[in-house]
Amino acid sequence: MPPVGCVPSQRTLGGGLATRACEPKRNEAALLYNARAQEMIAAFNNNNSDVLVVFLDIYRILDDLMERGEEYGFSETTRGCCGTGTIEVTGLCDSRFVSVCDDVSQHVFFDSYHPTERAYRIIVNDIFLNYGHVLFS
Repeated sequence: MPPVGCVPSQRTLGGGLATRACEPKRNEAALLYNARAQEMIAAFNNNNSDVLVVFLDIYRILDDLMERGEEYGFSETTRGCCGTGTIEVTGLCDSRFVSVCDDVSQHVFFDSYHPTERAYRIIVNDIFLNYGHVLFS
């Protein structure tokens, strides 16, 4: 799981409209889930030699994108490109119907939860760098 307490919607709902801080309890839950998932995957792999299940940690890289976004070339790391500017929730992200940012490449998030294409490319590159040796061996 990603750091769900820091996605735009949860910053607004859990972190407050004024400060929009990360909601730590949601992040703690995500970290606990990830730890348990890793334990289950390790147990599965120990009992199944013909199949390999790999845990891909997206928490770390997405957290890094939000914390050090400017080092990746992002100018907006806490708000989505599409939506209201607070929770970034809308039925259809289309500039004919709702507000959409001028330059999506400057945003880590496209909407209230999902990273932008540029952020996903960084996440996927990180996965290949850190897990490629396991995935392609």
